[in-house]
Amino acid sequence: MLFNSPSFIFIYLPIVLTGYFLLNAFQSVRASRAWLAACSLFFYGCWNPNYLPLILASIAVNFIIGRLLILKKQKKLLIIGIIFNLGLLGYFKYFDFLLTNINALLSTHAKLLDITLPLAISFFTFQQISYLVDCYKGKVTSYNFINYTLFITFFPHLIAGPIVHHKVMMPQFQNKQNLKINMQNIALGVMVFTIGLFKKVVLADQFSTTVSDGMNQLGTITFFDAWTVILSYSFQLYFDFSGYSDMAIGIALLFNIKLPNNFHSPFKATNFQDLVSRWHMTLTRFLYEYVYFPLNRYLTKNVFSHSLKKLSMSAKTAINLMLLFLMSGIWHGAGWNFIIWGLLLGSGIVISRWWSSLKIKLPIVIAWVLTFGYMNLTLIFFRISDLDQALLLLKAVLGLNGFILPEQLSHFLRPLSAVGMQFAVTPLMNKFHALGLIAIGFIIVLGFKNTSERMENFKPKLTHAFFIAIVLVYSILNLTKASAFLYFKF
Repeated sequence: MLFNSPSFIFIYLPIVLTGYFLLNAFQSVRASRAWLAACSLFFYGCWNPNYLPLILASIAVNFIIGRLLILKKQKKLLIIGIIFNLGLLGYFKYFDFLLTNINALLSTHAKLLDITLPLAISFFTFQQISYLVDCYKGKVTSYNFINYTLFITFFPHLIAGPIVHHKVMMPQFQNKQNLKINMQNIALGVMVFTIGLFKKVVLADQFSTTVSDGMNQLGTITFFDAWTVILSYSFQLYFDFSGYSDMAIGIALLFNIKLPNNFHSPFKATNFQDLVSRWHMTLTRFLYEYVYFPLNRYLTKNVFSHSLKKLSMSAKTAINLMLLFLMSGIWHGAGWNFIIWGLLLGSGIVISRWWSSLKIKLPIVIAWVLTFGYMNLTLIFFRISDLDQALLLLKAVLGLNGFILPEQLSHFLRPLSAVGMQFAVTPLMNKFHALGLIAIGFIIVLGFKNTSERMENFKPKLTHAFFIAIVLVYSILNLTKASAFLYFKF
C-alpha cells in the first residue's frame, strides 16, 4: 500500500483516523494506541506479510534489552543489542553482496541466497540502536510495550522515515492534548500531504521516463543528453523523497504527531557541506550523534594519540568524515557504487571545509554551480549499481563523448560548428518536454519556499483551502498508476 494510492487515501487512512479518535473519545487511550500500532503493522504487512514476524521479533528483543539496560547499566548487554541489530541488517542487506565478492576474490562458486530485503529494515534498525544507546546512557524512562511498538511502527514514518528519535515521539504519544481532534493540525496536515503528493505524482514521476530512457542508452549518450538525464534524476530523487517525507509529516499531523523535517531546500546551498546537511536531515543527525562523535572519541583515544598523533586536527577530522560518509554509503545499499558514493560525499565535505578555512569567497553563482554540479556527479553512482555503466555516464557528463546539439537548433547555432559543435538527431534532447520539466524543477527548488517554511507561516484561510483543494484533486487525478518511492529499496 502506497501513500500515493487511492486505497490508502480513500480507505485505509480514513478508517485508521476515525478508529483512533473514536477510541480516544471513549477514554480508551491504551486501546487507541494499540489500534494505531495494529494498523501500522497491517500497513507494513501489506507489502510482505512474511516479514511481520521479523519486525515483531526485532521490536520484542530490543524492548527487552532496553528494559534490562534501564534496570542495570551493562556495556556487554548494549553490545549484544547492537550486534543483534547490525547482524539482522547485515544478513538481509549485505550477505549476498559479501558472498559475491568472496566468490570473485577466491574463484569459488558458493550459491547466493537471493535474500529479499525486508522493507524499512535500515530505518527501524537505526531507530532501535539509538534507543538502546540512550537506555545505556540513562536517557530513557521506562515505556510500555505498546508505546514502544507504536514508536517503531507508526506507519507515516515506518517505511522510509523521517528517522525519528524516542525522545521526540514518546512524549507526543503520551500527551493528552494530542488525543483530541485538532482542526489546525488537520488543516496543516492536509496542506503538507498535498504538497508531498504533488511532488511525487505530478513532478517526480514525470522525470522517471527521461531517466529510464537515458539509462538504456549509456553506450551512445553525449554531453547534453547526459546532463539531461542526470539533472532529471536529481529532480526525480529530490521530489520523490522530499515528497514522501512531506506526506509522512502531513499524515502524522492528522494524528497530532509532529515528525521532524527531512529537507530544507538543499539545492539552494552554495557549499557542499551545507547541501548535505539540508538533505535527509534526520539521517545526518543520527549519523553525527551515534556514529561520528563516538567514532571521534574512539579514534582520538586509541589511534590518533598513538600511531597517528602527528596528524593535524583538520586531517583527523577529515578521516572521521570520510569514515562517517563511507558508513552512510554502506547504509544506503550493498554495492560498490554506494561505497564510492559515500566516499564522494565525504570528499566533497572535506574539500568544502578546507575551502572555507581559506576564507576565500567565490561569487555566489559560481559557488552554487560548483556545489550543485558536484552533487549531480555523485548521484551517478547513487543511481547506477553497475560501475562500468556508471563510468559511461560520468564520461558523457564530463564531455568525453563529444558535444552534440539537437538538429532543430542548427538554424540558430550554426556558427558553433566552426568550433567543433555537432548537430544531430539525439535520443533525449529532442524531447523538449524533458528540458521544460528541468526548467520547472529549477524554478520550484530555487524560487519557492520549502515545505517547512510554509508550515511556519501557515494560517488557515478560505483562499488557501481552495488552492490546496485544487492541487489535491489534480494530484489525485494523476494517480493513474501508483509508483513506489525510490527510498523504499533502502
